[in-house]
Amino acid sequence: MTALDVTTSLQEEIRALARERNAVILAHNYQRPEVQDVADFVGDSLGLSRQAAATEADVIVFCGVHFMAETAAILSPEKTVLLPDLDAGCSLAASITAEQLREWKAQHSGAVVVSYVNTTAEVKAESDYCCTSGNAREVIESIPADREILFLPDLYLGLWLERVTGRKLTIWLGECHVHAGIRPTDIERWTRETPDAELLVHPECGCASQAMAFANGRTHILSTEQMVNFARRSEKRRFVVATESGILHRLQKEVPGKRFEPVRDDAVCRYMKLTTLEKVRDSLLHEQHRVEVEPELAERARLAIERMVAIGG
Repeated sequence: MTALDVTTSLQEEIRALARERNAVILAHNYQRPEVQDVADFVGDSLGLSRQAAATEADVIVFCGVHFMAETAAILSPEKTVLLPDLDAGCSLAASITAEQLREWKAQHSGAVVVSYVNTTAEVKAESDYCCTSGNAREVIESIPADREILFLPDLYLGLWLERVTGRKLTIWLGECHVHAGIRPTDIERWTRETPDAELLVHPECGCASQAMAFANGRTHILSTEQMVNFARRSEKRRFVVATESGILHRLQKEVPGKRFEPVRDDAVCRYMKLTTLEKVRDSLLHEQHRVEVEPELAERARLAIERMVAIGG
């Protein structure tokens, strides 16, 4: 039996189990290609949150990382939410705790707290708004101009938001270990060496706020979902992509006939890649590992998340 045969067999088994358990499989754009291919929906954090909120399935298998499964559990408390690997965490979410946020808020009385979706449920419960890279600009622009905004935890997304909104934000100094490693020098090199390519840059990147300054109109700061939509519409045939490498599979699959290259070959999230087909199968087979959020905490976090789902993107 070839590796392809094993993969196909596992995918067929997973689809059969999902039908049997009335389950929906959600996969983030950074998941392994074979996991994306077995999912009912593939998307970014905002799109998958909306799918989780709207699904009529009894079970949600979230092929992503822990904060995403938590968000789904908060939005759909009556559903069973499963995370195939409990070790699938997030370096950015780990960069701030609820206690740290409470102390920060105490130093900035009256400020509006905007938390990126890459945060724990406890942090979301201390927040006024959540956002994703797909709607962060709209969220910031929806807040009255005379209010101080505490933005957390991503430093680079915050700096980019300051640039595009003209608002002065008070920013937490957190970062994603993958996106922080994509530097302005990487963009400069690709801009110089690929004059025929469009550059698609995620705003979490360490180069995002500077990238627009030297790209001669060829750099586009976009969420992963926006990257897919942009590539579909663009007349260009070649794209250089600055984000976690998992998005390349979806781009190549959904926008055939165009060329997609990573800015860095090592832009790989070890947490996203923990989920395998075997773990998805076992999660469905044994209803493991269930992610639940204590009702009182979920209630406090829900408003900020619902605002995120409702705004822009």
